[in-house]
Amino acid sequence: MKQHWLLDPDITFLNHGSFGATPIAVLAKQDEFRTRMEREPVRFMIRELEVLLDDARAQLGDFVGADPAGIAFIPNATYGINSVVRSLDLDKNEEIVVTAHEYNATRNVAEFAAQLAGARVVVAEVPFPIASPDEVFGRIIEKISDRTRLVILDHVTSQTALVVPIARIIDEVQSRGIDVLVDGAHAPGMLPLDLRALDAAYYTANLHKWVCAPKGAAFLYVRENRRASVRPIAISHGANSSRTDRSRFHLEFDWTGTFDPTPWLCVPEALRTLASFVVGGWPEIMRRNHVLALRGRDIIAKRFGVSPPAPDAMIGSMAAFRIPDGSALTTSALDTDPLQDALLFEFKIEVPIMPWPRPPNRVLRVSAQLYNEERDYEKVADAVTLLLQRERS
Repeated sequence: MKQHWLLDPDITFLNHGSFGATPIAVLAKQDEFRTRMEREPVRFMIRELEVLLDDARAQLGDFVGADPAGIAFIPNATYGINSVVRSLDLDKNEEIVVTAHEYNATRNVAEFAAQLAGARVVVAEVPFPIASPDEVFGRIIEKISDRTRLVILDHVTSQTALVVPIARIIDEVQSRGIDVLVDGAHAPGMLPLDLRALDAAYYTANLHKWVCAPKGAAFLYVRENRRASVRPIAISHGANSSRTDRSRFHLEFDWTGTFDPTPWLCVPEALRTLASFVVGGWPEIMRRNHVLALRGRDIIAKRFGVSPPAPDAMIGSMAAFRIPDGSALTTSALDTDPLQDALLFEFKIEVPIMPWPRPPNRVLRVSAQLYNEERDYEKVADAVTLLLQRERS
């Protein structure tokens, strides 16, 4: 399978979850779009782009089970989180609920918006390792109060790779008149989605990760009764447009200034290309990656002498493990722990070591994509064991 990607054949790449990897065929399609754009930029951007975006949006809607009218293409999920949270007009007496597993960038957005308004961020301390999805549900619900304005809920946690039981939590939270914003950064392409059935007020996700579209492809879905109040973080021409043939939602989000739209336009090609790699298409891709992630988890757990840190139902295409504390004060996924550097430069293994729940605590997270195989996890287990012994000596 690795032949379909440009990945370095000398590197054991177990970090698909960070930035994804785009197949060669999808990159070729992006080159076609870029060539078409540069041959006549005005025609492409002014006369052709909207039709192309609408087609890509319709195909994405079919894939994630969403009304295209509620889908806005955005450059990344962080942009979507910002757009929703900064559109809330928070009151000083209100609270945003997150979990201790929330992605650092998303937590920063919540803290920033709360600080501006004099509001408060409330953290639900979900454990890890974890025994049951019930623990997530209980820890979140106990933090809900009459001050709660919004619950930000991971579909798949970034650092700890847990699949969260979001449908149950959304139903309970929204039955209390509180909106839920789902941070689904890892979900499309990893898990089957039906956003209509979930009915969250807001859902944002990346498409450059498990859908394997080019970097810069993501979406924000907003339920119909919330669309009028959500604005992009960059306000541009759509804000005072007199057009009536397109929704205000699309007029504002589809154009926030001159940009390269080709990652968005390549989403249909990514959906088609990945589906063509295996008989059974996307359902089979998700099944294979899930099975491989479980196998990789078990290989590493046995080598580390620990129990699997989460039940099978809470694993998608990634698995994470707590490892002994480090000395480096890394704070986000953009920092590299010395152990991560050693794995790459000494063993040619690319795998993330991330701070969680706070430095110097850290976790090892492995991904499972079609190009991975069982021996990749055996290799990383042996290398990490050796390097941790070195750290202790």
